[in-house]
Amino acid sequence: MAEQREPQGPYVSGYAEILAGVAATGRRLTRDELEERRLLGERAAEAGHSLRSLVRLHLDATRASWPDGATGGSGYGPGSGSRSGVGAGVMDSVLAAVAQAVDAFAEGYERAQRLAVRQEEAARREFIDDLLYGRSDLGRLAERAVRFGLVLSRAHAVAVAEGPEAYDDTAPVTRLVETALISRFGDRSILITTKNGQLICIAPGDQDEVLAFFAKQAYAAAEGSRVAIGRPRSGAGGVVHSYEEALSTLELAERLELDEPVLRAADLLVYPVLTRDRQAMADLVLSVLGPLRGARGGAGPLLRTLEAYFDAGCTSAEAARRLALSVRALTYRLDRIHQLTGANPADPVHRYTLQTAVIGARLLGWPAQEI
Repeated sequence: MAEQREPQGPYVSGYAEILAGVAATGRRLTRDELEERRLLGERAAEAGHSLRSLVRLHLDATRASWPDGATGGSGYGPGSGSRSGVGAGVMDSVLAAVAQAVDAFAEGYERAQRLAVRQEEAARREFIDDLLYGRSDLGRLAERAVRFGLVLSRAHAVAVAEGPEAYDDTAPVTRLVETALISRFGDRSILITTKNGQLICIAPGDQDEVLAFFAKQAYAAAEGSRVAIGRPRSGAGGVVHSYEEALSTLELAERLELDEPVLRAADLLVYPVLTRDRQAMADLVLSVLGPLRGARGGAGPLLRTLEAYFDAGCTSAEAARRLALSVRALTYRLDRIHQLTGANPADPVHRYTLQTAVIGARLLGWPAQEI
């Protein structure tokens, strides 16, 4: 919408004539007159005038154009009295006409505003799609970004939240998180949106506190949610890279069964490195852990034992607690792993190879999936 200004006379064009005609006949507004009021309301909205000032304009026009016969008396029509005292019936008809005219004008005004909102939402959604998928010319994209408060010449980082239920722009959680961010940081070139059922925050790369607060609010607003934060990247293409990095981090967290509610891509860089050569990782998993399939019950129980052992910092008592086993039973399993694989989990030389293979098994879904 344009900047709001005081409305001018054209928006009450023909209004005085309508009131005069109603005072003379007691009629209601015609369909054409009502549609004309609606069209004037649309034009006033498109010109950026406030509805309050437009209603005041109509009231001023009503006072200035009030028919002489619409005061006092007992009726309207031939022989009903003098020109200055026609009757209460005329006044009622004129007031009803004022209500009709203003209501139709407001309807047109609101219709134009709803259309403007839909157009703005469509433009915003198109911009977000182009921004996150890098489908538009970068120069043009940077120009459009200014309209939505982003300066793409700066570095930006993207945080992505996913919850037990899909997010959309009208979801209570979305509004709650957006309101909290605006209340805390005001206008700091922050963009909150949703995409594919996920809640997304784009913020300047040097304002990490914004994304940290977003993560905290998103996690608190929806139980069971998880947030991933991509690294700051420069330029319009940087937003795409940070967004994709956050998505990859969420996928990685699911595959690795990580419990942390907030994950930073910068803290998990080792995992993309490990999976860069999938075939080499698959070879490592099969050569190191493949013999575990010969155990009673298959590789699954012993693989979970190794996961718990490494996650517990190679502390047997803590690993046994996590697995609901006795320390003796855990020790038996570790010995069995040593016998089958030839690698001793307690030996620092063997531990790195085993732990890397365990991480690879998680990433590749082995042994549930063939690799």
